[in-house]
Amino acid sequence: MANVRRALARTLLSLPSPILRLMSGGAAVYRGGRTLDPRFQFMAAQAARMPAMTSLSPEEARRATAEGGKVYGGRPEPGVRVEPLTIPAGERSIAARLYRPQQQDPAAPAIVFAHFGGGVIGDLDTSHAFCGILAKVARAPVVSVEYRLAPEHRFPAGLDDVLAAYRHVRDHAAQFGAPAGQAMIGGDSMGGNFAAVVCQELARTGQPQPALQLLIYPCVDVASQTASMTTYAEAFPLSRATMDWFMGHYMGPDADPADPRLSPIRQDDLSGLAPAVVVTAGFDPLVDQGEAYARRLRAAGVPVIYRCYDAMAHGFTAFTGVVPCADVACREIAGLVREGLEGRIARAAS
Repeated sequence: MANVRRALARTLLSLPSPILRLMSGGAAVYRGGRTLDPRFQFMAAQAARMPAMTSLSPEEARRATAEGGKVYGGRPEPGVRVEPLTIPAGERSIAARLYRPQQQDPAAPAIVFAHFGGGVIGDLDTSHAFCGILAKVARAPVVSVEYRLAPEHRFPAGLDDVLAAYRHVRDHAAQFGAPAGQAMIGGDSMGGNFAAVVCQELARTGQPQPALQLLIYPCVDVASQTASMTTYAEAFPLSRATMDWFMGHYMGPDADPADPRLSPIRQDDLSGLAPAVVVTAGFDPLVDQGEAYARRLRAAGVPVIYRCYDAMAHGFTAFTGVVPCADVACREIAGLVREGLEGRIARAAS
């Protein structure tokens, strides 16, 4: 059934843009000086007929997201070997997935990646297509982390898992064919939150920074009141109401939204953090806070590359199978990571 739905979705979403817009209400969607890609517009129109995520339990939302991933996600990336991995973390272990490109650069640090999902939904399959692209284009091993989810495991459980996974990969980088003692950190949405906080936690404890931090449409302020939270309050697939639903499950009753481990943009001092690639989507309640974090990093002296994909929606890394410009964007992002790592490699060799 999933194969049939995937084939149908890809057939429909390959129709010309005017037809997709006609099937989605007839006019282009224009907000905040941006025009939404017609494929995202069509998917948003279809999603509006379905129960909202806010009406679902976390378990139901996870199943729905997994089913959607099978329909909209990209195919496995050729030239990348994928292996299951288990990361020790004290008395327990963390499931992970390793992506090794055939053309791996032995000088490229390993990349630890955390998927999106508000800390509530998502799994290793959520970022499967993107991690393959990232590994191939960046020519680096990628370790995708299946961190614990709320509300079964509220903040900071997922963050603790990603931090533990980063430290393990950094300390055992040689087993992945990467330089010893080096790694970079990345993630999208809540995974981007984790990546940003990992850098801050390492700075706080006096440990070396990652080689690079990759923050894709990151959630860096869980209590944000920026203009985009209103302009794109009804956006697909992340609305303001959905963001509130996520945080209601993710944060415990004693959690403080101003805690930098929840809202890393509220950290007073961002100096000395890892060089950053920060990416936002135009049709996203989080677009303003991602851009603001990039500005703050740059003002603190951190090298930053910032890109906003204006026509895209939040979560576009999971739509590479049906939205061509999402696939292109993901390859561009991986290319920016490669350029950043090449600069680091060149400096280390000089």
